[in-house]
Amino acid sequence: MQIIQSIQNRIYEIRGERVMLDKDLAALYEVETKRLIEAVKRNIKRFPADFMFQLTSIEYEMIRFELEARENDNSLRSQIATLKTGRGQHPKYLPHVFTEQGVAMLSGVINSDKAIEMNIAIMRAFVKLRETLSLHKELAKKLQELEDKIVNHDAQIQSVFTAIKQLMQGPDKPNSKIGFKP
Repeated sequence: MQIIQSIQNRIYEIRGERVMLDKDLAALYEVETKRLIEAVKRNIKRFPADFMFQLTSIEYEMIRFELEARENDNSLRSQIATLKTGRGQHPKYLPHVFTEQGVAMLSGVINSDKAIEMNIAIMRAFVKLRETLSLHKELAKKLQELEDKIVNHDAQIQSVFTAIKQLMQGPDKPNSKIGFKP
C-alpha cells in the first residue's frame, strides 16, 4: 500500500492528463532515464501523442519546484539558488511524460521482472487515484444537493415564522360575539 501511495505522489496533471515523468518511471524500473527514453525511441510507433509527450519549458517550470521540494525534503540547503554539484545533476533535455496508457505500453518495451512488478503497482495507483477522484465528485454532488435542500427549507421556515407572527398579533378589529343575544 505504501508503494501505491508513493506512486500516486509522482502522478501529475498536465494538459488535462494524469501523467508520470520519465525520471520517476526510470527510478521505479531501476533503469537510467536515458535508457528508458532510448527504448521508447526504438519503439516510437507504440507511443502516440496521447500516450507520451515531451513537456514544454513552461510546463516543466510549473512542476519543477514541486519536484525539487520532494527531492530535498530533508535538505537544509539555502533557498537562494544553490546548484547541485556533479555531472548530470541538471536536466539537459525537457522530460517526457507518460499517460496511463503510455505506462502500460512501457511494459512491452522494458521487459524485466522489476518493470513488470512496478507496472502492476503503477496501474493500481492510477485506478486508486480514479476511485478517489470519483468519490470526491460524488461528495461534491451530494453537498450541492444538500445545499439546494437547505435553500428550499430556509424559504419554507421563513413562511412558517411569518404565519406564526401573524397569529400572535391577532386580528385587526375585534370580532363580534357569536352566540345567543337576549
